[in-house]
Amino acid sequence: MSLLLKNGQVYYNDDFQDLDILIEGNKIKKVGKNLDDNADEIQDCSGLSIFPGFIDTHVHFREPGDEKKETLESGSRAAVLGGMTGVFEMPNTNPIVDNLERLNDKLSRAKNRMHCNYAFYFGATNENSDNLDILKGLDGCCGVKMFVGSSTGDLLVKDSFYIEQVIKNSPRIVSIHSEDEDMLLARKNVIEEGNVKSHYIWRSVECAVSSTKKLIDFANKHKKKIHILHITTKDEVNYLKDNQSDYVTFETTPNHISLYGPDIYDQIGTFAQINPPIRTKEHLEGIWKGIDENIISIIGSDHSPHTKEQKNQPYPKSPSGMPGTQTIGLIMTDYYLKNKISLKKLVDLLCVNPCKLFGIKDRGEIKEGNIADLTIYNLNKSFTIKDEWIASNCGWTPFNGKELKVSPFGTFVQGNKVVWDQKLVNEAKGQAYAFN
Repeated sequence: MSLLLKNGQVYYNDDFQDLDILIEGNKIKKVGKNLDDNADEIQDCSGLSIFPGFIDTHVHFREPGDEKKETLESGSRAAVLGGMTGVFEMPNTNPIVDNLERLNDKLSRAKNRMHCNYAFYFGATNENSDNLDILKGLDGCCGVKMFVGSSTGDLLVKDSFYIEQVIKNSPRIVSIHSEDEDMLLARKNVIEEGNVKSHYIWRSVECAVSSTKKLIDFANKHKKKIHILHITTKDEVNYLKDNQSDYVTFETTPNHISLYGPDIYDQIGTFAQINPPIRTKEHLEGIWKGIDENIISIIGSDHSPHTKEQKNQPYPKSPSGMPGTQTIGLIMTDYYLKNKISLKKLVDLLCVNPCKLFGIKDRGEIKEGNIADLTIYNLNKSFTIKDEWIASNCGWTPFNGKELKVSPFGTFVQGNKVVWDQKLVNEAKGQAYAFN
């Protein structure tokens, strides 16, 4: 099966160019001007912008164990409707993914059900910290996830000995939720019942910073790669800037560069509650500086859905987390259109760097021979994010009512047109990522 995409504005060699793309099977066969190859189907892309497939490297799809909030099917449907072509899914499900049997269970659940491509994290525990060699060269597994501060679920490695063991012994990159667990426990007395603004007082800047400094030390000591997730403080950004390391990369989320306290807590209450928390504006500005100065390499959504009923409970009974996989690509593209980031930075954060850092095969740019995963937006048409548009089982977004200068349009996965004109037009076509 061949498909010719004509008249689109294609991101090629770090800029938009008027080019055509010929897809054969799941691969890009040709990229060039005025291609006239005989194709089984010709698709006019006038007025549309075509990016190499955006990837959300941080999602929690809740299956198995909590399918009311999300499933691999519903979460991936939300992802492709927002332009995402692939996701990395986290291991803090029920049961947790801390052995090969459970990892293989997730891979078999995903097969023929996920609309986008996928890979799953393996959860680090004290017990498996010296037995991570099993992950060498394993396709469908993007790395090891370690919670050094407790969040949703039961995964936790809090003692320095085991934290160091995981980093030292993992043959794959270790992605880490970085908050100091002992500090979190010691500070529980500052939690105020019914006052969600006490959330970011309890989970303080120092909880994040002290943990992150320790993790960077371990990575440097053992010359092993770590990826610290959802950075929330200007202090962490400044520390890595002053102590640059070949072994450490940072991620942040659209939530932490778009929303800030105390305002967002006044506006949406416990729906703004996430771990690590949304902080004050000075931290948001410091994180933006980290993006500008290439201290932050990747934007992940940390898509962590809970039902409205659960989120409406009084703090601290309300769970932490918000959805985001359907909105991440649009929000970041809107920042490009508003001159907050360059076009190249947009594509680096959502596509190039995820492929480079994690070693995803045959992706990361639109070029002959690469797999045809494509994100297609209309940059000439505005769009308002609304709860009703959200395909996640949770049915809400913290960005409800947000107006964007960009509209979702199409998503290609493995050469298949999966979304077109904002509608799902194909059955599940996602496949497990292969890694270098």
